[in-house]
Amino acid sequence: MAILRYAGEALKNLFRKPVTRNYPAEPAVYPDRSRGHIEIDIDKCISCGICQMSCPSDAIKVDRKEGTWDINRFDCVACGYCVLKCPKKCLTMVPGYQEPGPEKYDDLHHRSAEAMAAEAEKKKQAALKAAAAKKALAAKEAKAPETAKPVAAENADGAGKPAETPGK
Repeated sequence: MAILRYAGEALKNLFRKPVTRNYPAEPAVYPDRSRGHIEIDIDKCISCGICQMSCPSDAIKVDRKEGTWDINRFDCVACGYCVLKCPKKCLTMVPGYQEPGPEKYDDLHHRSAEAMAAEAEKKKQAALKAAAAKKALAAKEAKAPETAKPVAAENADGAGKPAETPGK
C-alpha cells in the first residue's frame, strides 16, 4: 500500500512546478528587513577598536599595530551595533550573505601601506604643530614682564581670602 502512495507523489512531482528556486541562475531576493553582513572600507578605518568593544558576541578583533580588522562570520550575530558605533563610518551592513566556503575562516582585512603611512604622517605633523605651539607659548610667557600683580591679596592669616577695601 505504501508503494502506491509513493508512486502517486512521484507522478505529481513530475508535472508540478519546482518548490525550490534555481539559485545560481536566479539571484536570491532578500526581504526588506534582512540584516545581511558587515563590510568594511579598511582604508577609512583608524583602528580605534570601538567596534570591537561594542560587539556583543566578540566577533570583531582590531589590531592597531598591524593595521588589521578581523571578523569571525560564524560568531557575528549581524546586530549592526558596530556599524552604529563606528566614528569614521567605515562599517556598513550589506544585504545578502557571504559566499559559502569549504572551511571555516576569519575574514581578515589589512590596511594598505599608503593609508598607514598617511596616518603616521598626520600624527607626526600634529605632534610637530603641538610642539611648536607649546614652544611659542613658553616664549610668550618668558617675554611677559613680571609686573603683573595678583588680583586678590591675602589677609594676615594667609587664608587666601580677598582683602577688603576700606570705606565700603
